[in-house]
Amino acid sequence: MLIVDDEPDNLDLLYRTFRRDFQVLRAESGLQALELLSSEGEVAVIISDQRMPEMKGTEFLSKTVPEFPDTVRIILTGFTDVEDLVDAINAGQVYRYITKPWDPDELKTVVHNAAETYDLLKQRLGELEQSRAETSLTSEIVTIVEKSDPVNDTVEAIAKIFCRSCSADICLLQLVEGGALSGAQGSYGASEDTSCWLTQEPLTQVAITTKTPQINGNISVDATLSAAEPYVSAGIQSGIVAPIIFRGQVLAVLALLWRHPQTVLQDKLNQLNLPIKQLALALAFTR
Repeated sequence: MLIVDDEPDNLDLLYRTFRRDFQVLRAESGLQALELLSSEGEVAVIISDQRMPEMKGTEFLSKTVPEFPDTVRIILTGFTDVEDLVDAINAGQVYRYITKPWDPDELKTVVHNAAETYDLLKQRLGELEQSRAETSLTSEIVTIVEKSDPVNDTVEAIAKIFCRSCSADICLLQLVEGGALSGAQGSYGASEDTSCWLTQEPLTQVAITTKTPQINGNISVDATLSAAEPYVSAGIQSGIVAPIIFRGQVLAVLALLWRHPQTVLQDKLNQLNLPIKQLALALAFTR
């Protein structure tokens, strides 16, 4: 959170009030606060005094809206600047205003509610973005399957869009026949020959046999994986190997690989749930 007040005593008091619950940034003017936001980036909550030299609190807060629309803003005022406050609230620039001298418990409650509001907003925006990404990827899969022929062209094009959508370094998509990898493979992002990668990669057969996605966020700590292809030749540090299943049959294996350890692979896999189902359906009707 960011606190802005031209009175050092108030800044110190606010800092002591919230330092245990938040990372607190401090500024003594609106101009200094804008510079701080420019260098530090978005904060969840801004508390600003209204009456400050050079720039009123409402004016300062209005300047933060274009770049940081999700930040929750609170005004502290010891004056009855009703017109300024009403205009700011109506414009969506101020979440609440607190009169001076403030009640510490009331202020804490308001700030914690503001932080929860910010977190909820970010969560919903994340869900909307995930839904948009899933819909876009699913639509691209359908378009590729409708236009691409033969199947080698299809898997190559699909590997490309999965790689880009997941910001992976390398993506491999290989068909499976009778529980074994077949010859049709699509790859994207690799400069090396990838034709044998999945046959040499330990997680692939596990994914086919168990029909369960395999993930590893830090391959360097696994002696078996770190010594296997493609991890050695391409410097791969993390990956997802997911079976593409239709009506209980594994039709293909999708491998998404990164050259750096990843801490959110399960989240990425969750986001791929719908596109992988669409891919399974598409492959089932192209064979």
